[in-house]
Amino acid sequence: MMKQTNKIRVAVLFGGKSAEHEVSLRSAANIIQFLDSSRFDIIPIGIDKQGSWFLGHDVFSKSLEHNQVLSLHNNHQAWFVPESIGSPGNQDSQRPKELKQQQTKDHHFDVVFPALHGTLCEDGTLQGLLEIANLPYVGCGVLSSAIGMDKDVSKRLAINAGVAVAPYIAVKHDQWQKRPQHIIQQVEKLSYPVFVKPANTGSSIGIAKVKSPDQLNAAINDAFRFDTKILIEKGLNVLELELAVLESLEADADPIVSVVGEIKPRHEFYSYDAKYVDENGADLLIPAPVAEEVLKEAQVIAKILFNALECEGMARVDLFYDKDTNKIYFNEVNTIPGFTQISMYPKLMAASGVPYSELLTHLVELAMKRHHNKSQLIRSYAD
Repeated sequence: MMKQTNKIRVAVLFGGKSAEHEVSLRSAANIIQFLDSSRFDIIPIGIDKQGSWFLGHDVFSKSLEHNQVLSLHNNHQAWFVPESIGSPGNQDSQRPKELKQQQTKDHHFDVVFPALHGTLCEDGTLQGLLEIANLPYVGCGVLSSAIGMDKDVSKRLAINAGVAVAPYIAVKHDQWQKRPQHIIQQVEKLSYPVFVKPANTGSSIGIAKVKSPDQLNAAINDAFRFDTKILIEKGLNVLELELAVLESLEADADPIVSVVGEIKPRHEFYSYDAKYVDENGADLLIPAPVAEEVLKEAQVIAKILFNALECEGMARVDLFYDKDTNKIYFNEVNTIPGFTQISMYPKLMAASGVPYSELLTHLVELAMKRHHNKSQLIRSYAD
């Protein structure tokens, strides 16, 4: 009989039905490496590009080898397929061995650590599934995840909180199909260059810098490959500043805001290639070499945004500092920031006195604390 463990069982989710599938594998590799093995038992769960879930360390190893979660891996059956909800599940004899090893707990896992990026992963959909399953999970909840993923909605809330955003327009696919000339006229009012970006992707996927009208149509059509709503944003002469924000474990305490970092792309802008393909695609400057008053203002704005966007657990807040006007603009918030070797979030927290392993432990503890607090809520009402 297998010896029982008192360690916290952490399911690390990676892969997913997202254009950021491959990036997720790199984040998961770091999380699995740096989670405190004296406190946590780690169970990797890979989600392939069709949405099937595969469980086990060997699945994770093969996923890293092939740079994606394989739909068919040896004799592995999918442990969970969302489409099967409402249909008979796996019989006990088909249950993966990792789950058979612990039959005494109410759940197979104590907490879930999503290392997933992009749509259907960090936009509130996965978080909703975990809420229904009554499982603690790391990071923002359903509402803030959905807000953070939608660049248009998050900008509207930022404006409502008194934080400036660069001039932009939001365009839906049907609007572009029916009234392209009207959209082009609106873009001309912004003046070139402009950035065209999907409203609901991360890792700079689908983003293009458009310097002249003849490039606009192609950029818009490309962005619509990734989302049904896009943003067209005025290009400014800016520094790209990033801050890591971490919820405190203390009740009613302000979130922990990191030092400010600067992304200095060596490409045209901080594109997907600059982030993940070209090893020398950008310089990450921590702390950012800007005036002290700018650093302090950026930290205040990051805290305002973390609260205004209803963030929980963690978020990376991305800001623009306009070199022409000395004004700070909100760019976007990332509710499951990257945890790769080059990712800014863990680097910023480490520079602020929270080393990688301690950061991960803090996040797991936050997840379990939030779940405990929510479990005290009354879910029914009767006279």
